[in-house]
Amino acid sequence: MCGIVGIVGSTPVNQSIYDALTVLQHRGQDAAGIVTVSGNNFKQRKANGLVKDVFGSKHMRRLQGNIGIGHVRYPTAGCASAAEAQPFYVNSPWGLCLAHNGNLTNACELRETLRLSRRHLNTTSDSEILLNIFAAELDNFPDDSLSPEKIFSAVSELHKKVRGAYAVVSLMIGHGMIAFRDPHGIRPLVLGSRKTEEGDIEYIVASESVGLDTIGFEVIRDVEPGEAIYITEDRQLFSKKCAPQSTLHPCIFEYVYLARPDSKLNGISVYEARLEMGRKLGAKIKREWQDIEIDVVIPIPETSNEIAHQIANELDLPYRQGFVKNRYIGRTFIMPGQTQRRKSVRRKLNAITAEFKGKSVLLVDDSIVRGTTSEQIVEMVREAGAKKVYFASAAPQICYPNVYGIDMPDVNDLIAYNRTVEQISDCIGSDKLIYQDLKDLKDAVKKQNPNVDGFECSVFDGYYITEDIDQAYFDRLVILRKEQLDNGSENKEETTCLEMYNGA
Repeated sequence: MCGIVGIVGSTPVNQSIYDALTVLQHRGQDAAGIVTVSGNNFKQRKANGLVKDVFGSKHMRRLQGNIGIGHVRYPTAGCASAAEAQPFYVNSPWGLCLAHNGNLTNACELRETLRLSRRHLNTTSDSEILLNIFAAELDNFPDDSLSPEKIFSAVSELHKKVRGAYAVVSLMIGHGMIAFRDPHGIRPLVLGSRKTEEGDIEYIVASESVGLDTIGFEVIRDVEPGEAIYITEDRQLFSKKCAPQSTLHPCIFEYVYLARPDSKLNGISVYEARLEMGRKLGAKIKREWQDIEIDVVIPIPETSNEIAHQIANELDLPYRQGFVKNRYIGRTFIMPGQTQRRKSVRRKLNAITAEFKGKSVLLVDDSIVRGTTSEQIVEMVREAGAKKVYFASAAPQICYPNVYGIDMPDVNDLIAYNRTVEQISDCIGSDKLIYQDLKDLKDAVKKQNPNVDGFECSVFDGYYITEDIDQAYFDRLVILRKEQLDNGSENKEETTCLEMYNGA
């Protein structure tokens, strides 16, 4: 999970890209980067940290140009080196930069292919692999002219070689911006435009519609699975479906947790989807917990707020905000180390004692991944005087690793793996636990767009849409992680092909 944005404008784009990345900060807090084109040169600034910390006035002054791309990074395997910050650059053809959201599942073999073709990779990121594959395909057109059809042909060849999840935005000196999405549409990408006071049309692509809304762009549509968008430096737009076969199977976790509620992805409002999740889960609680007395419904902020509100409506119970969130603490889920996640929970949330003391409370969260946060929150609520603590998850049990860009690589990290609901409830310390049914979750999200072919739900059902994942893949990842720990640092940069799991 990362955030990407690209803008082709008629005036300098540095401030608009900065503002869009700030809005997309929830998609990655580890590093940020911006590249713009000024004349015949790239201007770049990238470093570890939040957007507001990476870019100062002196950096923004240097990021001149009317076309640019930006990235906020979330590392999926613990690597937090500044060298991994995006966008990445290669000098041929013409000068090419790329930013990527997702994760490649065949990165190991792609790395070997690039090595044999004498292309050097300087980092462990699969995004750099993607950049070099794209560059190699564009290099197959040696003449100076590069038509839209040639660009689309390069993307088509890339689709044949690359597997996994990828939403991409790239810049090419002297040509413009190219954006494309994997043939399954796993990671989101939205296209938009705005009209300047002078009447010029400017274009944007971004990971979420909220990245457009807040800087005055209007959504045109989602980039389709397998589609490429090419916008020239003089703002001519071309598009083409570049994958011979494509289906729309977006990651359902975008709607459960990852995306902002004010975003609309694949024709589906995240806010409305979460309300429907609450209706579905509330109906299940009413049906299966008839003998349970609950005094109040309280969300674990903030993703579950809308879900909890609808559950309260379904159960005809009071809805209360029982926690105060410190907004200056990073999201525990995307912190690279388990120790850091554990330490941050109590700094992140504080219970309002009056809402818990002497009450039987229903806590609502969007999901339970490792269980670390849930366990500490239940403990916190009991310390605040709760009589009973019930727990509801808007997502089903997460029993399988994610290989498409979310940090769930090892089943042994997942609290639901090989445990019953009762055992999970005991682990987190709740009096009773209930999960959303997978069918209800799918129905809740699909309700707004029946044309969605399905969802990438591998963390729940173990089915990987790219059909290239086997147990050997996971075994290698487990060995790699163990080697990292044995070497003394969870954040140590790896040196084997398996580190390609480090993607965006």
